[in-house]
This record gives sequence, C-alpha cells and structure tokens, in this order.
Amino acid sequence: MKNSLLNLPPVADLESKRVLRKVASAHRYLAELKGVSATIPNQNILINTLSLQEAKDSSAIENIITTHDDLFREEVFPEHALNAAAKEVGHYASALKVGFALVQNTGMLSCNHIIEIQATMMKHSAGFRRLPGTELKNQETGETVYTPPQDPREIVDLMSGLEKYINENTSSDLDPLIRMAVIHYQFESIHPFYDGNGRTGRIINVLYLVLAGLLDAPVLYLSRYIVLHKTEYYDLLKRVREDGAWEEWIMFMLNAVEETSKRTIIMIEEIRKALRDYKHTIRAKHKFYSQDLINNLFSHPYTKIELIMRDLKVGRHTASKYLDALCEEGLLTKQKIIRSNYYINNALYGILTGIN
Repeated sequence: MKNSLLNLPPVADLESKRVLRKVASAHRYLAELKGVSATIPNQNILINTLSLQEAKDSSAIENIITTHDDLFREEVFPEHALNAAAKEVGHYASALKVGFALVQNTGMLSCNHIIEIQATMMKHSAGFRRLPGTELKNQETGETVYTPPQDPREIVDLMSGLEKYINENTSSDLDPLIRMAVIHYQFESIHPFYDGNGRTGRIINVLYLVLAGLLDAPVLYLSRYIVLHKTEYYDLLKRVREDGAWEEWIMFMLNAVEETSKRTIIMIEEIRKALRDYKHTIRAKHKFYSQDLINNLFSHPYTKIELIMRDLKVGRHTASKYLDALCEEGLLTKQKIIRSNYYINNALYGILTGIN
C-alpha cells in the first residue's frame, strides 16, 4: 500500500493551488449555509427534517432502500414496524442526533463517542473489530478490493491517532475542510467496526464541521452527493490507498461540500417560506395558533394527534379538532394506518421529496 495509514500526509502534499481555490469557494457557500440555517429560530426543525434526508441517502449507499413515505411513517409510528429498511434508516437519524449531542456537551469527538454513534445505529455494542476476516468487496463481482487492518491492537492504535487528529485542530495550519477529507478517508480505510462503517463515517463528516465551528448544527449532509457519484467515490478511495491520489480525493470532497451547501441553502429557504406561510394563514384564521403548533408541524413531515396533545398540552378531542381544521385549509392531508390517523404537512413533504 503506497499510502500508509500510520502516516498521514504532510500539508504540502494536500494544499495544491487547485485545492486551495476550491477550498475558498466551498467555504463561501458553507458560510452562507451557516447564516441561512440561523434564520430558522428553532434549529430542531432543521435537525429533525434534514437528518431524515441524510439518513435515507446515506443508507441508500449501503443498498438499504426505503421510500420517503415509509420513512416518515416510521418516525410517527415506530411501534408498527412498517418497513425493516425504514426502521434501519430511522436508527441512523437517531445516531446522528446522539452524536450531535455528544459534540455539543463535550466539545470533542472521541473514539468512545464514535462507538456510541455506531452502537445507536446498529443496535448492538460489539465495538471495534476484534476478529479477523473483514474484507471490502466489489458489490457486483464479489472481488476483494481492500483488506483493512485486521489486528485489533492496530485498529485501536489507528483510531486513537485519528481521535487526536480530529480534536487537535490548532496543531496544524491545514484547512478544516481538507482535514475533513483526510479524516473521512482515514476512517473508511481503518474500517474499525464489523458493520455500519460507511454510515458512521458520513456522520463523522458533519459532526466534524460542527466541531470545527463551520456549522452551528448538523445540517450539511454529503450522502446525496455520494449517492449520485458512488462509483467515483469508491474509486477515489481506492486510488488514495494505492497511488496516493490525494488531490483528486480532496477535490471530490470539496465539490461535495460546495454542491450540497448550495442545495441545502435552497431547501432551508423553501422551509422558511413554508413555515412563514403556515404561520400567517393559521394566525389569521384560527384562535388556536401558537408557536408550539408551528414547531410541531415543521419538526416532522408527518404528525399525529398524540404529538399535538403532547406539544400543545391539549386533550385528544381538541388536538383532533385542530388538525382537521388545518386539513380543511389544505395545509395538511389526513391519512390512516391500521386504526390510527396521521397528518402530512403538504408543503414540507413537497420540499423534502422534491415534489414542489
């Protein structure tokens, strides 16, 4: 292997003129995204809704496919186990939120945090690999394309080194976006877990951006870009391992940051407009308007009577009356699953699914 996992590349090998030009451009759009996201007063609205998008796209990279409808229903009715893939995607969204809380509370992203994120997603606590035999195979041919470190002591040593690299931002003049690309490559190549490495690595990406102060909340999700360029993504990881093709890999990740920032800015602006329209319509026509109601309707693409009861502190009959009134306004659409009703936020659903 031409690129040793034990020796991260020097700064001079990573900061070509081409890379630095793209770094400046990516930072510009990422800063704009940070500013736009701050215009939504309740950040949980973005974290909840956009994390579902990321969970769906990140899981799709691993061929865990679900529909928006199944995913949104799973969030509202987890007890019905409607779809195994949707449940698995829901675990990803939960893991992302757990990771964000850990970074917020501790100001760091440690190996133990990463283990907790993976455990939340996979629903087991196996921790780092201790048994040999893990290989990465071509999904079409079954050919082994990469064998990650097998010795459990080496895996722990490599992850300890990566932990230090993630958290010691002041020890290097390297731009944090370039560091993110290095971190992602390093984690995917160490492949420390038996399963869930790809999804855990993509959660680390956005948590690192929060840790580095480039975002206030985890609202930049690169998985959709990776889905659209999946072959190139895996090919570039392979080329870094075999040929030290760092410039091409970093350019790929910087393009992902820039393009995803642009797309997310548009989506957040659409959510802000829809939120404002719903607020004005409900406030003008209904005495039951409240900010708690707006927060409920925009924190979940789908809601239900029990959530309105909880958030607005009202009884079942009152909650049902409110929701039915909003259906009459065309703001919500009422649907049934088994014996329960749920209500679709028409505008938010359209934004998240690309229908609008």
